[in-house]
Amino acid sequence: MHATVLTPEQIGRVHQKALEILERVGVGVPHAEMLSRLHDAGARVDRAAQRVYLPAGLIQRAIDSAGKQFTLYGRDVSRTAAFGVGQRQFNSIAGEAHWVDDIGGPRRFATLADVATAARCADALGHITIPGAMSDPHEVPVAYRCVEVAATMLRQTTKPITFWYHDRASARFLNELMIALRGSASAAAAQPAWYPFLEPISPLRFPMNGIDLLYETARLNLPVPIGPMAQMGLSAPCTVAGTLAQEHAEILAGIVITQTVKPGMPVCYGGICHAFDMRTTQMIFGGPEQAIFGVAMTQMGKHLGLPVYINVGLTDSKRPDAQAGLEAGLTVMLGAAAGADIYGHMGICGVDQATSLDILVMQDEIISYVTSVMRDLDFSDEAFGIDVTAEVVQGGRFIDAEHTAERFRRELWFPQLLDRDYYEGWRAEGARSMEDRCRARREQILKQHRPEPMDPAVEQAIESIVAAARRELGAGAKREQPVGR
Repeated sequence: MHATVLTPEQIGRVHQKALEILERVGVGVPHAEMLSRLHDAGARVDRAAQRVYLPAGLIQRAIDSAGKQFTLYGRDVSRTAAFGVGQRQFNSIAGEAHWVDDIGGPRRFATLADVATAARCADALGHITIPGAMSDPHEVPVAYRCVEVAATMLRQTTKPITFWYHDRASARFLNELMIALRGSASAAAAQPAWYPFLEPISPLRFPMNGIDLLYETARLNLPVPIGPMAQMGLSAPCTVAGTLAQEHAEILAGIVITQTVKPGMPVCYGGICHAFDMRTTQMIFGGPEQAIFGVAMTQMGKHLGLPVYINVGLTDSKRPDAQAGLEAGLTVMLGAAAGADIYGHMGICGVDQATSLDILVMQDEIISYVTSVMRDLDFSDEAFGIDVTAEVVQGGRFIDAEHTAERFRRELWFPQLLDRDYYEGWRAEGARSMEDRCRARREQILKQHRPEPMDPAVEQAIESIVAAARRELGAGAKREQPVGR
């Protein structure tokens, strides 16, 4: 199974148009040291406008230089997420400002306690390979918020994690956390537990902090997903072709920046563009355009030989209903068929409206379904079962055959949430909806699941680092939202 929407000729045309954009239009780079480095590398730099014009040769050298495979490791290093090797990874959202406790109820500002709850829930969900913080805790000053978030997550999951970085100063403490977790800087570099997310600001500019913090994360050679969120009709041309070209250009510029910081730094091609709804005036998470973007951007990233991150499996719905199932299921299925490496950001309630564990539970079920569709099939002689067919052909049944008993668990997918009961059985269980079952599953997980406890010595070291971040970064710190989504 292999999904495509672009022909080889169209892939080449999008790439050439992106190169034209970068050489003629350029990108905004509000970072003095990066401007100097890019100038020395052969770019044309307008320092007054903080704008850089990138020649095709420089871009190609950066693509060639970039690391194209990497692996994230959890607190338990046997729990991994590998990129660039044909595996599929799924992450929950790195953080949202609002949280919904119960579907249809009021939103509230997210808290650090929500970060712990989100990590613990994702730790229990078998198909969320990289738990995200899901919360941007309002009560923690932004200057050291990401440090508190990372430490909280490490206590609640043994999987790799993701969250929003803020700036270079806090990134230094995050490096220290990872070194404390692994025992040494070399071990932290060899087995990274998370990565920074570089998000260009469409159209065609970069945040100063997003560039600056890479100088710190480069000390551990952390991989960098580069993911602009160009919106067709708002921050990108109102055509699929124009949005693809601009998104591709912004990612190419990000690759140049990462390789200018540190040649060989691993990167992930984050083709996470969206369409913009002219009626509601907000972006679209689950429309047919998102399916097109997911497949097309996977093709563009793979054309460069890079692992690919796409935004599929999302929904515009605010509850785990038929709309959510249709939008999340179709887009993640097509993205998986296209061959992307990681899919996100799961757990968002509507279009960046809030986070919901009920939605995340539903998405985990959808991912399980899609993963089963994409499984390798057995075509061995034993799988064809001609011998058992000969045995039952004279009026027997396969249901009580040893061949069936040996194989049905491998050949059939069994849902945790989807309903397959007889009608009266379904009624006897309360005629529950999908939303009811998602809520019950979420409540069960939070009641029963306890992550493996952290080593006390590591816990003590992590708490010391967090305390130091509070002291050093907290003076005059404000409670505000960090750079990024």
